[in-house]
Amino acid sequence: MVAALIGFGAVLLLVLLRVPIVFAMGLVGTLGYMSERGYNGTMSMVGRQVMDMSQDYGLSVVPLFILMGLFVNKGGLSRELYAASNAFLGHMRGGLAMATVVACGGFSAICGSSLATAATMSKVAMPEMRRYKYDDGLSTASIAAGGTLGILIPPSVILVLYGLLTETSIGKLFIAGIIPGTLGILFYLFAVRWTVYRNPEAGPAGEKSSWRERLLAIKGVWAVLLLFFIVIGGLYGAFDFAPLNLTFSPTEAAGMGAMGAYLIALSRGNLSFKDTLDVLKETAYTTAALFAVLIGAQIFSNFVNLAGLPEALIEIVTAYSVSPMIVMLLIIAVYIVLGCVFESMSMLLLTVPIFFPLVTSLGFDAVWFGIVVVVVTEISLITPPVGLNVFILKGVVGNVSTATIFKGVTPFWVADLFRLALLVGVPALTLFLPNQM
Repeated sequence: MVAALIGFGAVLLLVLLRVPIVFAMGLVGTLGYMSERGYNGTMSMVGRQVMDMSQDYGLSVVPLFILMGLFVNKGGLSRELYAASNAFLGHMRGGLAMATVVACGGFSAICGSSLATAATMSKVAMPEMRRYKYDDGLSTASIAAGGTLGILIPPSVILVLYGLLTETSIGKLFIAGIIPGTLGILFYLFAVRWTVYRNPEAGPAGEKSSWRERLLAIKGVWAVLLLFFIVIGGLYGAFDFAPLNLTFSPTEAAGMGAMGAYLIALSRGNLSFKDTLDVLKETAYTTAALFAVLIGAQIFSNFVNLAGLPEALIEIVTAYSVSPMIVMLLIIAVYIVLGCVFESMSMLLLTVPIFFPLVTSLGFDAVWFGIVVVVVTEISLITPPVGLNVFILKGVVGNVSTATIFKGVTPFWVADLFRLALLVGVPALTLFLPNQM
């Protein structure tokens, strides 16, 4: 256990020294494993991990969902989503910010990436909010917070990675994310209302759309609804009737989603041959980076398991008769603290191999824990000092200070804390839909 704690501390130190997480986990895991099993055993383990990861059929879902998200981005579907949301909410005080949150939720449902959602919606929503003289803090905060929904509302790459790490059903994780994701949108809407209640000038009311304009706006989002139905409906047997009798595996659903997104982008004339090549190249680069991090995480996980850290934590909890819920609250507290200094993917890959055996031994559901971890990870995307969505937004918008964005986003991560408390206190909110499968 001591060796594992030293290794965990070494990874934290290396990351704080700005060593890439893949090298930090891979190096510490390799050296730690070598101290226990020697050079030959370690090299055999590392080689096996690289081979197993590169040949794992289940991992093929990752590049396909990334490909789908990039084609969605190229297809310009974000503008239709924002127009539809704005048609119904834009006339209210803070309505453009609320429309941005709803549009982010819809876009994330077919994109699966928080960073891509925040970057894309900033280009669509920010000019409109500035045109209506919205406060920069509220404008950027609604985009940064709305973008976090991309890792929870299915399909989600981070849920896929959690499922692969813990051998949990990806289908159940996807459907379990729907209610917490919807709650996230509602809580963010309350955060917008709270902001404009305290400062009415932060979000002036816009023009009210006619019902004809609203219906035309809804008509524009048919492609989004169709794509979501194909991916999620196929996973849960929506096409399982004669003569089709089709139920998709996660990989097949991702493949159908990627093809559907490609055809939609192509039909809209938004996809040139060069754009297609750029999308394929970016998919390859992103997938390679994710696979490298996964390999590093598996090497570090093998070292941690060999050193006996998960078993030691279980023994400590058992010996002192600590309440399972107290243990869970302590784990969540660790995640919140780590989220202030760690990027979300790094935090997930570093901690799940340590905490997952303890959580399941205490009787907690693996699907529920996965959603709780992702919600905490969402919070880390907008909390200082390393709120990755905030820095992405700062890079895209440019002329808004980081301090302004962090100040504006405060009501949103407070709302996230309330949502987290609700999900922890009422697990049925997360498990209701998976239990119906």
